[in-house]
Amino acid sequence: MPWSTRELAEMASTTVNTIRHYHRIGLLEEPERRYNGYKQYGVRHLVSLLRIRRLAELGVPLSQMPDLSVGVDGAPDALRALDAELQMSIARLQSARADIAEILHHGAPADGPAGFESVASRLSERDRSVIHIYSQFYDEGALADVRRMAADTTDDTSAEIDRLPADADERARQDLAERLGKSLAQNIIDYPWLSDPSAHLSRKGKVNARTFVDAMAELYNPAQLDVMLRAHAIADERVRAMRNPSGPVGP
Repeated sequence: MPWSTRELAEMASTTVNTIRHYHRIGLLEEPERRYNGYKQYGVRHLVSLLRIRRLAELGVPLSQMPDLSVGVDGAPDALRALDAELQMSIARLQSARADIAEILHHGAPADGPAGFESVASRLSERDRSVIHIYSQFYDEGALADVRRMAADTTDDTSAEIDRLPADADERARQDLAERLGKSLAQNIIDYPWLSDPSAHLSRKGKVNARTFVDAMAELYNPAQLDVMLRAHAIADERVRAMRNPSGPVGP
């Protein structure tokens, strides 16, 4: 007894629309029609559909299913390639689950930079944005150091910079720059590569420099940029003084 499209779909635990899609892409043979125009499916159509569903369960893309048909010599190689793709997908999913667990454990923002879940809630939105950019240009060793610096920070200069208005006066700027410069100097002593990060760049330096300049100009207002420039100058002077105690003492 021939079956209708709906009956075939029920027997194969699929849907009428799925069967129609298989017809459109040439994966399932079109059946003959009855005198009234309705399709009539037979056993061969059911078997073909069940084979297609089995390959779909294995994760085989529809476009590759003809290459895995019975008797095709290249089927084992195609399956090995598929297995390798599935293995990579599993690794990505496991990594995503581990990241989600860290986000939930630390109450971190879901869109924060990867690997910074333990400190993300202590960072301002601007800081997180900058670290997102860092992650595209610095290697894992540098990012690990940045994470340690964020974890070791005990002052509130980052939050103060975040609140600093564009029209901040000279006294406010200089006071904040001096305090920030002190912590920056200690970071440079603890992580010497900060003075010359080229060894930790994963992309061309010119691209990095242009990207960072553009990002900083957009993320920070003029007063904030001024404070950071002053702080870096102060930090450089303090580092020179610490490395050369017999020389002139900086601020």
